[in-house]
Amino acid sequence: MCFHFKQSKSDKEFREKNFNGKPLKGIYNGFDFPVVSTVADDDPYFLKKMNWGLIPNWSKTDEIRKFTLNARYETINTKPSFKMARRCLIFADGFFEWKWIDAQGKRKQKYLVEYPSSELFAFAGLYDNWMNMLTGEIMTTCSIVTTEAIGIMREIHNSKYRMPITLNEFQQKKWLSKNEIDFFSDFKTHKF
Repeated sequence: MCFHFKQSKSDKEFREKNFNGKPLKGIYNGFDFPVVSTVADDDPYFLKKMNWGLIPNWSKTDEIRKFTLNARYETINTKPSFKMARRCLIFADGFFEWKWIDAQGKRKQKYLVEYPSSELFAFAGLYDNWMNMLTGEIMTTCSIVTTEAIGIMREIHNSKYRMPITLNEFQQKKWLSKNEIDFFSDFKTHKF
């Protein structure tokens, strides 16, 4: 699963990739439901701010978002929380995972996972618009799509064997247009 990531790239680096708008920088903990930098399928070149933790448009409260930080790729077309959601990209330049050192998970090793050149990438994401019935506020919320862990990620995320789907520039366009893509990525890792 993916609950922590970082985005430290500059405005200039986003502009060089043809994205307009001001990117947010930070180290994000999903359980804080932070605002993150994204692009949506309806405007794939303009950066938007979305709250991490998808709230489906039919939900009466925002309580569901603690269970929708991630969406399993295998069930995004059938699970009620995600089947009506649209596609987006959630930008990062690294994410954090913890390897269990013992079977109970009491001892863990933290890893920073990046592309080899620490380049900007995007998580495959889903988003939806939700209206708070008490305040009338409309929020755009998102979720990071995950898949079965492969390669080095299977060794690191050795408790649930999951990993976020990360997309290079070519894959990003295909994801937003709902085309099938090969999700394998080569990562470099750093122990903490």
